[in-house]
Amino acid sequence: MSATRTVRTVLGDLAPAELGVTDSHDHLFIRSPLLPGQELDDPAAAEEVLRAYAAAGGRTFVQWTPWGMGRGADVLAALSRATGVHVVAATGTHQAAHYPEDDRSGPTPSADLAERFVTELTTGLPGAPEGVRPGLIKIADDAGPLTAHTRRTTAAAAEAHHATGAPIAVHLEPDGDPHGVLRRLHGRHGVSPDRIVLGHLTRFTDRAVHRSLAAEGVFLALDSPSRIGHPADLQAFDVIADLVDAGHADRLLLGADTTTRTARAVGGPARLLTDLAPRLARTFGPELPDRLLVANPATALAADWRTP
Repeated sequence: MSATRTVRTVLGDLAPAELGVTDSHDHLFIRSPLLPGQELDDPAAAEEVLRAYAAAGGRTFVQWTPWGMGRGADVLAALSRATGVHVVAATGTHQAAHYPEDDRSGPTPSADLAERFVTELTTGLPGAPEGVRPGLIKIADDAGPLTAHTRRTTAAAAEAHHATGAPIAVHLEPDGDPHGVLRRLHGRHGVSPDRIVLGHLTRFTDRAVHRSLAAEGVFLALDSPSRIGHPADLQAFDVIADLVDAGHADRLLLGADTTTRTARAVGGPARLLTDLAPRLARTFGPELPDRLLVANPATALAADWRTP
């Protein structure tokens, strides 16, 4: 990793070594028409989450909420200052279904989307105090056949990455094609695999998929602990164990991915540190949770930031 790389938080750029324990995929704020009545939109509740996470030992919180989904841009910096937790925000775009029918960027060319992403990465988030900038680009794969929306957002994310250096985080679906995502971002658009974070790998039951992706050099975000009792959560530990045994511990990140009020009530980011990390330490030794929660995020989130 270049000595000049930094991680972009809502309060400014940090040396990777300053991140400490990191929840690499989560949400303080999010809304979607697919999740009616489950919006995370309360700043006071978000502050409670960050304080509980900090009390458990958390130091950095990475929010993958992209443009148009209520990412709380106006309060993220204040929450970070109040709690002492570094917050990394996102630009980018989710699947079209997460936006109202009249606001899905349907005809928007990828060049215009890329310009939006680059502007946020270099100038700041709309509605936020001056200088509050995101530190990653969030996009999503499709459930089923590839859509025109996803082709546009993928091309835009790659263009914005090349212009700014920002890492790209990708939401995956259980019936999607993670290798197709990698072929498009890396093979077609020239994004280095180590600049790509693939989320929701526990949704795929075939361990060969996990191993082959890790061997390509991408980072894998194992991010189901907020879904207590969900099949993806139940297999998370076994997926981690399998990848560690296969020699891919340096590709793994951990996140709680709290997307609903229900998930926040029963899990949340503190559970990474009070449940999953101790289990990993008991099985593999304390160096493994340190690698997945500290060392790997410091590499995956750091960038050689550029201004076009």
